Amino acid sequence: MKKILSLAAILAIGCTLSAQGVVKVDPKLQSYKKVAGVTGTLNSVGSDSLNNCMTFWVEAFKASYPGVKIQVEGKGSGTAPPALISGTAQIGPMSREMKAGEIDQFEKKFGYKPTRISVALDTLGVFVHKDNKIKALSVKDLDGIFSKTRKSGVADIAAWKQLGLTGEWASKPISIYGRNSASGTYGFFKEHVLGNGDYKDTVKEQPGSSSVVQSVGTDKFAIGYSGIGYKTSEVRAVPLSNPAKNGGKAFEATYANALNGTYPLARALYIYVNMDPKKGLDPLVRQFITFILSKQGQEVVIKDGYYPLPKKMVDEQLKNLK
Repeated sequence: MKKILSLAAILAIGCTLSAQGVVKVDPKLQSYKKVAGVTGTLNSVGSDSLNNCMTFWVEAFKASYPGVKIQVEGKGSGTAPPALISGTAQIGPMSREMKAGEIDQFEKKFGYKPTRISVALDTLGVFVHKDNKIKALSVKDLDGIFSKTRKSGVADIAAWKQLGLTGEWASKPISIYGRNSASGTYGFFKEHVLGNGDYKDTVKEQPGSSSVVQSVGTDKFAIGYSGIGYKTSEVRAVPLSNPAKNGGKAFEATYANALNGTYPLARALYIYVNMDPKKGLDPLVRQFITFILSKQGQEVVIKDGYYPLPKKMVDEQLKNLK
């Protein structure tokens, strides 16, 4: 993610934010243009975080190509690499980068590495119930809440009173929700918050991103993490700080803060594909990815609650298809 944010930091953020701060697609992005001869069937296997986006992209793409068939299965980023390797999927959405071992297994079979395409930006939200008045949390606080190994050196945090809440909250333990180990969100949070430490045994693992948010919305004393695209009116995303940066100041999970690198849990969302450098990308896969990176495709990103790529980032991704 550091590479993405360092690139984004030099961009004119105003090109994708309106004067009122509303997220808009970069006006410099090109509209998708239908081409002739696009047919076939695709399977997409991977990220639950991108599952809704994939469904919206497929619906919009099929409006131009009604004869194309695309099936989407979102059970976690960890399912994408084996599906690409076995050939049961041609598209592998992931909310984290492939691990070195996954890339090695792919390269061992095909003789080249998988191609990674950034398709959207996300701020991984840490959600509490809408009635929770906690003003901010640090990454170290989160380590204390979620981890039993606490590699940051922070003390164990098990009750809301340890975070300064009073009244009915003072006597309540923190109810913790998270994702299962197949999830890229689980892996991202584990790496960037827990320092690859171990989750507490009390974390209630959920099968999907929406399940985490729904659980927090109905459990008044809960906390959980999920992609910002799954936010509902029943939860609130807590501003986060990184004690090692910005003087410990907390930042909201906004698009601007993802682009400028101040929000600690900003990330890219990816699609991995199998592109033989000698043969190029399958025509149907190429057109589908091209659509995703178009004006219409990035409007879908906003519709699903995530953040679109600025044009300079889109241009970098399109170079990966050549």
